[in-house]
Amino acid sequence: MKLQIALVGAGNLASALSEALRSAGHGISEIIASDRRGSLQRAKALARNVSAMGVSGARAKIAAEVVWFCVPDGKISEAAAALKDRTDWSGKVAFHSSGALSSDELTVLREEGASVASVHPLMTFVGRSAVQGPNIRRYDAGRSTAGRASSALTGVPFAIEGDRKAIRMALEIVSSLHGVPFAIRKRDKVMYHAWGTFLSPLLIALLAASERVAADAGISRKVARERMLPIVQQTIANYAAAGAPGAFSGPIVRGDMETVEKHLKVLRRVEGAREVYVALARVALRDLPSKNRSGLKKILSD
Repeated sequence: MKLQIALVGAGNLASALSEALRSAGHGISEIIASDRRGSLQRAKALARNVSAMGVSGARAKIAAEVVWFCVPDGKISEAAAALKDRTDWSGKVAFHSSGALSSDELTVLREEGASVASVHPLMTFVGRSAVQGPNIRRYDAGRSTAGRASSALTGVPFAIEGDRKAIRMALEIVSSLHGVPFAIRKRDKVMYHAWGTFLSPLLIALLAASERVAADAGISRKVARERMLPIVQQTIANYAAAGAPGAFSGPIVRGDMETVEKHLKVLRRVEGAREVYVALARVALRDLPSKNRSGLKKILSD
């Protein structure tokens, strides 16, 4: 099914989504932004790339069958309320893409006759400056997506909950994008989003801390990033192939108490790094294979 879809918002998610939808054969009718000058300029620039109209909410026609809200969490209900009177919502479908919030953020449109859902891609979007590295492969339920027609959303899991009609529409659209849809319960959205925060933002925070540790070893941040990438990429590949226990290596799995003690001593020189090391080492002792558990626990406690 090829659809006409309007997007609300013109940020990184809307950019990736608009291009993927158009590549899948769907039409993008409008990119709708707020009246703020910068927002409207971004909407018009994005609209030109996908043969759409970039308009403010006050000028939106909303003739599309599907309206997809790609705005920050705190703006979803506000944006929906602002567009409530711009069209007859009976029979339309409205999505938002918050990971933490449920479809109830679009209640104002549901009350006007729309079928609504939350449709969240479990992926990070940081703009065109970030590209998929040549050694990184995406996995679809354990199967590589290599060789398939790809876009920024190929192989990406989408968490979906909401009204029945909107869910059916979301499943069709995600399938057309070669995404991987799965059901999420309303009550689980916040924990699901916390999980996602571990997977990308906090992983980046760990890598940033790693750069500071490298700096104390006399390695600049730029050089550290270059030298870190091979081991980080191989670790992710090992995890994909063998899971966390099979990918775990280093002094904790060996029960090397002397090395861990030395680490803890020198890490006092790098603000916050020792605390991160201790927290993650305790997780490792609880969840992953290791020798000398009792001795390592004592070292970490001391």
